[in-house]
Amino acid sequence: MKHSAHEKHDLEALAVRAMRERGLKPEFSPAALDQLAAITHLGEPHGGEVRDLTDLLWCSIDNDDSRDLDQLTVSEMLPGGAVRILVAIADVDALVRKDTPIDQHARHNTTSVYTSAVIFPMLPEKLSTDLTSLNPDGPRLAMVTDMSFQPDGSMSASSIYRARVHNKAKLAYDSVSAWIDGDGPLPPAAAAVPGMDQQLRTQDSIAQQLRACRREQGALEFQTFQPKAVFDGEKVIEIRQQVQNRARQLIEEFMIATNGVTARFLAAHRRPSLRRVVRSPERWLKIVAVAAEYNETLPEEPDALALENFLAKRRKLDPERFPDLSLTIIKLMGAGEYVVEVPGGPKLGHFGLAVRDYSHSTAPNRRFPDLVTARLLKATLKEQPAPYSIDELASLATHCTRQEGAANKVERQMRKSEAALVLDKYLGEIFDGIVTGSSNGNTWVRIFLPPAEGKLLVAAGDRVKVGERVRARLLSTDVERGFIDFELVCQS
Repeated sequence: MKHSAHEKHDLEALAVRAMRERGLKPEFSPAALDQLAAITHLGEPHGGEVRDLTDLLWCSIDNDDSRDLDQLTVSEMLPGGAVRILVAIADVDALVRKDTPIDQHARHNTTSVYTSAVIFPMLPEKLSTDLTSLNPDGPRLAMVTDMSFQPDGSMSASSIYRARVHNKAKLAYDSVSAWIDGDGPLPPAAAAVPGMDQQLRTQDSIAQQLRACRREQGALEFQTFQPKAVFDGEKVIEIRQQVQNRARQLIEEFMIATNGVTARFLAAHRRPSLRRVVRSPERWLKIVAVAAEYNETLPEEPDALALENFLAKRRKLDPERFPDLSLTIIKLMGAGEYVVEVPGGPKLGHFGLAVRDYSHSTAPNRRFPDLVTARLLKATLKEQPAPYSIDELASLATHCTRQEGAANKVERQMRKSEAALVLDKYLGEIFDGIVTGSSNGNTWVRIFLPPAEGKLLVAAGDRVKVGERVRARLLSTDVERGFIDFELVCQS
């Protein structure tokens, strides 16, 4: 592969190969494409009551380049200081019926896979970015979660129903957050809609209140290292690190609340459901040992609030090294997984989010478990039998967990290749960085600009410690394997 060209199609080819190596399908089958060709109109309700909520001031907030819009939000002030929050989720099932060829592809991959060079959508783009996306070009079918919050942030009521909605403003995280923080103007799409500014203020206020409540319950807040390549046409020009901000927090909090309502709704109707869980950490004592390295004491039994207090303290004291501590704790906690909850069965909860009831229901264009949950909700609303048996749900839970892990590996692998492709023009240059790890005789360093990580070669007799600042010279890159090698120049 020719490194000096920095071409996007090189990464696209690597991504396709990585998909296949991980058991994921990069292309849709001929049968799925035939089904797609026959879909020419928006979905119909398939029976059942559908409310008309198209006049409300709905908006979407997502990444700048997102075209698969899964959710909209809107708020309403209620008497006594209470606030009503409505979240609309795209009704993908209206066009993608169970066991059809498109559904079979979605069921195999279980998720969209995002790399900087190419996206492998779970559903064909004609659907996920148009007919089943909550675009601002007209009404769309949606599943609406209707929640009321008291002035103290507690949820006092909730309901789920089907509705037609209309996105009035397609917004992006960074520009909305800049406006909320007073660092930028109201985005033009919001400024064009009278009352949208107050909508966003109200939604942000409630979201921050919900976030504070979860933090008090022990919700864990990490900062992970996830650089993304930026292209100018076919050329890779730089790598940027995604930054958490108020608009991302707004959507995150409303999605967590919505997923909780969904899980409780199905449980209240004695229906089985797919739950997303992070179990209480089995390697908790190793987390305790990590905290002890910072002269902090954690309880001997898993305690989310104590862990979050430790993380918050380290975030404040040493923000530069916090991403590396976050990654260490995440690895020790273990990955999330899908499980089936049956009526009357045990409740596992989500340790990291400090919530007991949690499903995945808010991204049916991108995640298959969310599409499954939408079908379970529809059947419940219509008082029909569940479209999946408990055994089928159990099999899906295992499969979705496995495929999600495969997708994450593809994305991580491609981030390394992207970084190698950007860095290969800087061979011989010296960078500031931090030592992030040491194992099996290998040492790893994370450089700051551009944000990237690689192996650090240390001369015999030299010693470096994890967390130590260093200067490192770039020796080599290997785009195909995603390898980046540095050598130690000096210790800061």
